[in-house]
Amino acid sequence: MPTTIAPFFRPRGIAVIGASRRPGTIGWQIVDNLLRHGFQGAIFPVNPSARVVHSIPAWRSVREIPGEVDLAVVAVPKDAVLDVVEECGVRGIPAVVVISAGFRESGEAGAARERALVTRVRALGMRLVGPNCMGVLNTDPAHAMNATFAPTMPPAGTVSFLSQSGALGVTILDYAAEYGIGIRHFISVGNKPDVSGNDLLEFWEGDPGTRVILMYLETFGNPRHFTRIARRVARKKPIIVVKSGRSVAGARAASSHTGSLAGKDSAAEALLAQCGVLRANSVEELFDLSMAFGSLPLPRGNRVAIVTNAGGPGIILADSCEAEGLQVAEFSTETQERLRRIVPEEASVRNPVDMIASATPEAYRQALEIALQDPGVDAAIAAFVPPLGVRQTDAATAIVQAARTRPDRPILAVLMGREGLPAGRAELRAAGIPAYIFPESATRALGAMNRHARWVERPVQAPARFPVEAAAVRQILDQVQAEGRDRLLEPEAYAVLEAYGIPVIPHQFVRSAEEAVSAFGALGSGPVVMKVVSPQIVHKTEIGGVLLDVRDADAVRGGWDQLVAAVAREAPEADLRGLLIAPYRKGSREMILGMTMDRTFGPLLMFGLGGIYVETFRDVAFRVPPVTELEAHEMMREIRSFPLLEGVRGEPPVPLDQVANAIQRLSQLVLDHDRIAALDINPFQASSKGVLALDARIQLLDVAP
Repeated sequence: MPTTIAPFFRPRGIAVIGASRRPGTIGWQIVDNLLRHGFQGAIFPVNPSARVVHSIPAWRSVREIPGEVDLAVVAVPKDAVLDVVEECGVRGIPAVVVISAGFRESGEAGAARERALVTRVRALGMRLVGPNCMGVLNTDPAHAMNATFAPTMPPAGTVSFLSQSGALGVTILDYAAEYGIGIRHFISVGNKPDVSGNDLLEFWEGDPGTRVILMYLETFGNPRHFTRIARRVARKKPIIVVKSGRSVAGARAASSHTGSLAGKDSAAEALLAQCGVLRANSVEELFDLSMAFGSLPLPRGNRVAIVTNAGGPGIILADSCEAEGLQVAEFSTETQERLRRIVPEEASVRNPVDMIASATPEAYRQALEIALQDPGVDAAIAAFVPPLGVRQTDAATAIVQAARTRPDRPILAVLMGREGLPAGRAELRAAGIPAYIFPESATRALGAMNRHARWVERPVQAPARFPVEAAAVRQILDQVQAEGRDRLLEPEAYAVLEAYGIPVIPHQFVRSAEEAVSAFGALGSGPVVMKVVSPQIVHKTEIGGVLLDVRDADAVRGGWDQLVAAVAREAPEADLRGLLIAPYRKGSREMILGMTMDRTFGPLLMFGLGGIYVETFRDVAFRVPPVTELEAHEMMREIRSFPLLEGVRGEPPVPLDQVANAIQRLSQLVLDHDRIAALDINPFQASSKGVLALDARIQLLDVAP
C-alpha cells in the first residue's frame, strides 16, 4: 500500500490556502465543510488579507503555521499555484490538493503550467491530487473530513469512489446521500498528472474499511499498470467503473479489418473485462450495482427465486434475469407443496411465485423463507406492489425477517409505487438489503454480482511462452523497413506467422509462368489459388488480382497472363513482384485473427467470424495482450456465431484448442515486435483436420528501421 497516499485521507492538520470569508466561494465552502462534518484535526485557513476565517485564526502563509500540517488544499488563482506549492514543499507538507483550474484542460498554455507544477511537486518529494479537481473526503469517524466544495456529506459506509470529473463528483455525492449508499472515501483526481487511479487502487486494496471500489474514468494513464493492479485487486474487492468515451467516431478506417472493427472503446472494454472490472453503462447503473455489492454476499450460482404479489413484475423479472445470464430456479416438489399451503388457490407456486394482491405481509415473509430454503436457489428477488391495506413498510419488514433466515444468500428488493417508498427503502437499507424501484435495476445488479463471483472463481493463469524464431522475424521486418515499405508482402507475412508456430497453408512464391506451373505440380497438382504480390496492392480482389480453383497446368499458365494483365490495366503504377500459389481450400469454417495498435493501450487482439462477412456481421471479440489460454477460449465463446464452431447439423466441431493456441501465439508475436501496427489473418480456416492461415497482411508503424 503506497503510504504517500495516506495523508490525503488521514491528515493530522489541513491548511486551506485561499480560504475566504465570503460565503459561496470555494475557499469559504471547503473550510465550512471541514468544520461542519467533524474533522478532528487542526484546520489552518490561509489568507494574507484576513485575520479570521469562520471564527478560526487565519494565517498569511503556510510558512507561519505552527502546528502539524499533512495536507494542503489549494484554491487560489492559477498563476499563484506554483508559488503556493513551492511554499508547501518548503514547509514539509507531504500532500497537496489543487482545486484551481486553468491547467491542461484549458489549452497549451495550461498544459505547460501543469508540467511545471508536476516538476515542482516531484522535486519537492510531494504528492499531488488535481489540478482542476473537487477535493477529497473521508467518512471514517476516526478521520472524518470533507475537504471538498460539495455541499453534501454522504453517509458513512464501505464504498470508496474515484471521480475524474469534479462536476460529476458533486452529483455523485448527492445521489449517494439520496440512495443511502455508504461512502468511505471520495476523491476527485481532476487532470491526474500525479496521483492516479492506479495509486488509489493499491491504497484501497490495503484499506480494510473499503469493500467496494467505484471509479468514473475519462482516460487511462497507464493501461498496462492498471491491468496488473486491477487483476489482483478485483479478486479481493469488486471494482465497478463508468468509463466515458464509447463513441466509434475514432475507429480507424484503415486497410486492416481489425482496425476498422476496433472502435474507440474496444480496447477499454477488453481491458476492463480481462481484469475482472465490472463496467457500468451509466452513473445510474453504477449506483444500482454499488447498492448490491456494498452489503450482500456474492451468489454461489445463478439460480434465482422471484417472489411477488403481482404477475407483471414477476414476468419482467424473469425476462430480465435471462438477459443478465441468470436462471429462474426450478423449485422442488417439496417447496411447491409448502408454498401451496400458505397462498390462495389462485396464486402460482412455481417460480416466479405470484401470491396475488391479497397476500398479507406474513404470507409474504413465509413464501420468501420457503423459497430461500430450496437447495436449488442461490439468490432471491422480492418484488412488492402496494395493494389497498398493505403498507410498503410492512412488506419491507417481512423481507427483512425472511432475509435473516439465510444471511448467506443475496436478497434484493423491488418496491414499486411511490407511497411509503422512502420509509420502506430505509428499513431495507438498514438491514443491508438493496431496494430498487424498477425490476430491471435489481436483475442488473444481481447479474453483475453473479459475473463477478464466477470471475473470482476462475483459476489464475499465466500467459504461455512458446519457443519461437523471434530473430527471423526481426530480420524480415528490418528488410521491409530498409526498402522503405510499411507493409509486408504476403510471403513475408506468412514467414512471420510460421516463425511463431501459427499454421500457414502450403504456398510458393513464383516470378514467371514456368515457375507457376512448377509450383502447381509441387503443391500436389490439385486446384490452386493464384494471387498477385505487390507492395502497392493491398486489396487484391478489387483489381481482379486473385484467381480461385485453378485446376490444371494450362489454366495456371493462362492465369499468370490474366493476372499480369489485370495489374497492368487496374494498377499500372504497382510493382508486381510475382504471384503466390497455394492449394484451393473451401468448405470449412472461416475465422479472422487480427491485431491493431491502439494509441493508448498498445496492441489489441481480435477474433471473430471471418472471410468476406467479417465487416458485415462484425461478430468479433477483443482482448489486450498478453492473452492466456483461458482468455483465448473466452474470446471464442463471446462471438454470437460460436455454435458454428462447435458444429451444427452434423458438422464436426472446430479444433478449438488449436485456435486458442494460435491466438496465444499471435499475442506473443505482437508483444515481442512492437513495430507491428496492424495484422490480419483472414480467413483463418478451421476444419476437423486442423487450422490454417489462408491469407495474411501485416503493416508496420513506420518506415524507419
